[in-house]
Amino acid sequence: MSRDLTDLLHEHPLIDGHNDLPWAARDLTGYDFDRLDLAAGTVGRTHTDLPRLAAGLVGGQFWSVWVPATLAGDAAVTATLEQIDGVHQMIGRYADRLGLARTADEARRVFASGRIASFLGAEGGHSIGCSLGALRMLHVLGVRYMTLTHNENVPWADSATDTPVLKGLSPFGVEVVREMNRIGMLVDLSHVSADTMRDALAESVAPVIFSHSSARAVCDSPRNAPDDVLEILRDENGVIMATFVPDFVSQECADWRAGAREAARTEGIDPNDHEAFEAFGARHSVAHPKPKATIEHVLAHFEHLREVVGVDHIGVGGDYDGVRELPEGLQDVSCYPRLFGALRDRGWSDADLAKVAGANVLRVLGDAEDVARELQTTRGPSLATYADLDG
Repeated sequence: MSRDLTDLLHEHPLIDGHNDLPWAARDLTGYDFDRLDLAAGTVGRTHTDLPRLAAGLVGGQFWSVWVPATLAGDAAVTATLEQIDGVHQMIGRYADRLGLARTADEARRVFASGRIASFLGAEGGHSIGCSLGALRMLHVLGVRYMTLTHNENVPWADSATDTPVLKGLSPFGVEVVREMNRIGMLVDLSHVSADTMRDALAESVAPVIFSHSSARAVCDSPRNAPDDVLEILRDENGVIMATFVPDFVSQECADWRAGAREAARTEGIDPNDHEAFEAFGARHSVAHPKPKATIEHVLAHFEHLREVVGVDHIGVGGDYDGVRELPEGLQDVSCYPRLFGALRDRGWSDADLAKVAGANVLRVLGDAEDVARELQTTRGPSLATYADLDG
């Protein structure tokens, strides 16, 4: 008989790939955890707090240090540093429940201590301001993945939700991937165009991740990965961390979002301006009610991913606190056991569930660390600049 899920996830850490609580903390209270006390609970204000993380049996979390793409250059770098500081302050304040993790082994030690292993992930290449030095400093401060773009192109890489300019990566973008490999920072392909996905997979000598994306064959959203990309990801030993975002898991929700984006443009609102579009979407939904996604939509992606890439290449990337709405049955971070229970009911073994929960992403992180150690014996920090390569 299968073990209870509680026992399984107390032995094998559940590590989620993407949570936007840091921006919510900035937006709501300016990182004032007296006013946003995660230990006391924040129901009705955020999707995430410590009691609900415990109820969700979460053993590890990549905290996103996202900043809006409306910020650029020095402003984006500064805001990213403030986000990183906010996460470090959060970990320090709740040190009995959270512990900083910078390596796969550190994550295992923090988890073994009964705390949540806390990684940092930067979301969008605008956070480095076209500077490889800034990239390296993010790594020094604990950032262990960078999503190459957010909703808009960066000068060196095309986004999934912007007009293609480069048809993938520029020469400087290739150098960014090479330097990420050298320092041991995971290349995250969520948010990037399919051409950027293919370019990055061709260039990277370390496995890559999708921190919060799903299958395009199930939901035709540009934020999801096509099957040909998934097959390369499998062959390169990477992992796709399936997301819960309604617009990426339900075709009806994706179609509604596409219509809302067009409606926003007619009113002079840039759909890639995250905050402006979110506010517009709330107004738009009054006259055009948005369809509801459910846990069944999410499960369909897990099933398709298992068929295409296999259980060794799947993880979980909920995107809690990064969206206004979530699928019915997965409303906050307490709901992970419901997802894993549903997968078990569909025939996924405990060994499968342990891999999906966290073993796969820890393997990928460990592999990236091994690649970095080897590369650092053959080359030093890249001194290339954007002007050198793309100017």
